Parts: sequence; structure tokens; C-alpha cells
Amino acid sequence: MIVSVSTECFPELPLAKAMERLAELEYTAVEIDVHEHGGHLQPAQVAASPELAIRECSDLQRLRPVAVSFAAADCPTMYDQFEACCRLAKSLGVVTMVVESSELGTPFNGEIERLRKLVKIAAGLDALVGVKTEAGRMTQDAETTASLCRNVPGLWVTLDPSHFIFGHKKMASWESILKYVCHVHLRDTKQDTFQVRIGQGSVEYGKLFNQLERVGYKRALSVHLPPLPNVDQVAELRKMRLLLESLL
Repeated sequence: MIVSVSTECFPELPLAKAMERLAELEYTAVEIDVHEHGGHLQPAQVAASPELAIRECSDLQRLRPVAVSFAAADCPTMYDQFEACCRLAKSLGVVTMVVESSELGTPFNGEIERLRKLVKIAAGLDALVGVKTEAGRMTQDAETTASLCRNVPGLWVTLDPSHFIFGHKKMASWESILKYVCHVHLRDTKQDTFQVRIGQGSVEYGKLFNQLERVGYKRALSVHLPPLPNVDQVAELRKMRLLLESLL
């Protein structure tokens, strides 16, 4: 397993500057966010100017890109935008594409069809789709997520333990999806607060790592720490890196 970090950790900085700051913090791998409401690359921009998007990612500051996170509105051009982002990922040597599931209430068969299209597009460009576990979406519980994977051949999971902790009286289990995990998002979380300072939450990193090792997981552990008000972001990112590296 390797420790990586998301570009969303410095949303207020230009992408090149965010990369520079992450490298200064001694991270060696990076997840690039391409989100509709993000502060860096956006899906429509990547689709409209793929060469420009590649140039935007050209200076990685010695960071190894390990995933591209895609988030766009469900619109007629969404699949074209996803394909463009898969092409960007391939140009960077990235295999893992992180995507969102649909919101709760979406018909199950409709979600299967949508995910099958994404998996087919990604497979044509040598990429894997890892659907994120996320509260308020169809992947908010492990059993439904596992069912999606069984019904969509080639679908993987991006595990975010925070969504199994926040809002739950008792930590929910993610055992049933461990064999599908291709990427991991990490921060510290409590039952009543989605993101807290490192060391103040309920995430059992050591236990999680043991679970992942048991299923032969060898991919990235990606730090996702959007800035918290009145908290030293640099110190938090450094603390998280040292914590994760100490457990590997």
C-alpha cells in the first residue's frame, strides 16, 4: 500500500501550486480531482480542451498520479466528459477512476445501466471504475454497494470509512465490499462530525489496514482533508502522512 493525497486538500490554490505544496509536505503520490464544482480541473473543461488539461497536469512536482476523481452533473454530455477524463488519466498512466453513485431514490436498474456504461468506457481506455461509498447515495451501505458490484461486471469500490461512521450510532460494517476495493479515501471522523482534526476521531486505521491486507490490497490510501476553519492545514496534512506511513 502507498500513501497518496488529493488535490482537494488545497482547493484555493492553482493546481500547479497545490501540487508544489503537497510535494513540499513529502507526499509522493497524488489523486487528481476533476469535479464540476472543484477549484482545479473541471469535467467540461477537460472535454473541451483535452490538450490544455494534459498541460495543466504536466508539472506533477515528482508526485506519482494514482487516481483521477470524476464528479459531474447527470446530463447528456456526462459520458463524453467521463471519457475525456479517462483519456486524461491514461495520458498520466493512471488506472483508477473514482466516481460517485447516484442519489438515494434512483431506480436500482437505472443505476446498474449507468455504471455499466461508465465501466465500458473506462475499460476501453484501460481504466478501472471505483464507485465511492457515500452517505445520501446508493452506496451509503455496504450491502447495496456489493450488490451493484455483482450486477456490474468490472465495477470496483472506492472505500471511504467516514461515511460508515458519521451519522451512525454504531460503526457500520464494510466487510462485504472489501474484496471489491480498488482505492481508499481517508480522514478522521466522529459519529457527530464528518471531519475532525487528526487523532480526534473514531477511524481505526490499524484495523482498516489489517482488513485490506487480508484481501491482498496493494493500492493507494488517499488522504482527503479539505481545509477546516481555524485549523493549520499544513500541520494536519503532515500529521496524517506520518500517521499512515507509521502503520504501513
